[in-house]
Amino acid sequence: MRVLAVGAHPDDIEILCAGTLLRYRQEGHEVVICVATNGEQGHFVLQPEQLREIRHQEAQVSANLCGAELIWMDIPDEFIYHDHGTRMAFIEMVRQARPDVAITHNPEDYHMDHRVVAELVFVSTFMATLPHVETASPPTARLPVLYYMDSLAGAQFIPTEYVDISAVIEQKIAMMECHQSQVKWLKEHDHIDITDFIRVMGRFRGLSAGVMYAEGFRRLEAWGRGTVKRLLP
Repeated sequence: MRVLAVGAHPDDIEILCAGTLLRYRQEGHEVVICVATNGEQGHFVLQPEQLREIRHQEAQVSANLCGAELIWMDIPDEFIYHDHGTRMAFIEMVRQARPDVAITHNPEDYHMDHRVVAELVFVSTFMATLPHVETASPPTARLPVLYYMDSLAGAQFIPTEYVDISAVIEQKIAMMECHQSQVKWLKEHDHIDITDFIRVMGRFRGLSAGVMYAEGFRRLEAWGRGTVKRLLP
């Protein structure tokens, strides 16, 4: 099976669903991580072009730890819109990934980039199947099951499914620590220790799921989206 996780920024996937991706890899499934924007605005000192390169490198090292393929879309940070060109780019990305399962942001998350990416993933996973929408790659054969990952700190998000990540929590944190530019940025800009944040959020969802650490998801309940399928236990 092929699993596609689409995040708006480098490190979104690590924070919100890396444990689940690690579980999939352990069970022999193929994982693709797509980063939509280049994260070039996330630093007080480094200039955007320099940070863009650093964040690409950090994302690649993190994907390597997971054993995942990385698709880097390189859309300017904070300037992603649902326009014709971006929709076509997302359709091509989905066709490259060929997912059976797709994971992306909660459509009501706190950041505008997260909301735009959620909508683009919803639309492009359908349009990727259409034979007369032409991109470099051929159309996909089926609609993937679509899951929305947790919001930051679980705000306004009630999961319908949980994945036990207790056995991979340290690997999840190691993936986040690949993003050293953001470990620093999040302390300075948002006043949080992101590794502690990940542990607390995982423990919070774990309490709901009856395990030590968990990640929460909500499945898109829609016709044609494989509603008999489930995420990992």
